[in-house]
Amino acid sequence: MIVIAGTINIDPTHRDKAVAAAVEVMQATRQEKGCISYAFSLDLSDPGCFHLFEEWESPEALATHFGTPHMARFQSVMPTLGVRGMAIQRYEVSTVGPLR
Repeated sequence: MIVIAGTINIDPTHRDKAVAAAVEVMQATRQEKGCISYAFSLDLSDPGCFHLFEEWESPEALATHFGTPHMARFQSVMPTLGVRGMAIQRYEVSTVGPLR
């Protein structure tokens, strides 16, 4: 399994535009083959911070995702959001189990 997790920090004045773009890409991505989960969430204390969490069945599924039209649209919106920082990591997970 591949996990993608991190944060995107934007100019808070563009929050509504960022939310609209995130909702569009989330809805389309969740329909993709190999997508286990895909979610943006808003930071409760920082209006310009978005958290991203994705789970993919395989590297191939993730690679296909990067070539989709909805991902291209999302990436075209990113430069208009006043991105102030981004820290997103890829993790290759070998085992998964309950927390306790």
